[in-house]
Amino acid sequence: MGNQKTKKNPFEFLQFSVIGAANAGIDIGTLNLLLLLFPTEDKVLLAVFNTIAYSLAVANSYYWNAKITFKRKAVGNNRQRFIFFIQALISLGINNLVFIGSTALMENLGVARWLRYNIAKGLAMLLSFLASFFMIKYAVFKKRKTHKMK
Repeated sequence: MGNQKTKKNPFEFLQFSVIGAANAGIDIGTLNLLLLLFPTEDKVLLAVFNTIAYSLAVANSYYWNAKITFKRKAVGNNRQRFIFFIQALISLGINNLVFIGSTALMENLGVARWLRYNIAKGLAMLLSFLASFFMIKYAVFKKRKTHKMK
């Protein structure tokens, strides 16, 4: 019993990616809805809209990744939730920096507003997705060491 090995899941990245695609729909859909309802060029308001959209996607991500992708490693304790929250804040920071930075760059290049927001959101989602996968895999749902019983 003490020497049980957790089965490896070669499909973790694929499962994470499928859930990530659903999260991307939530994320970009929410951002576009907010921009449709409240058009703006204000960088602070753009960051607020991006944060709202990203937060909804992160909540969805935690639920489905704990239930599917990392179910053998997810124990649902306060420690995992706290570490997930910290990684989500780091990923949000990456997402907002890339979104606002690339939006500003494309604005200077004369790219149309709707197009630049969506391209910037796509870049932000890609980079924060990759960072999030590795933080979730190796920090949040990392494999616990099992102690051998003598």
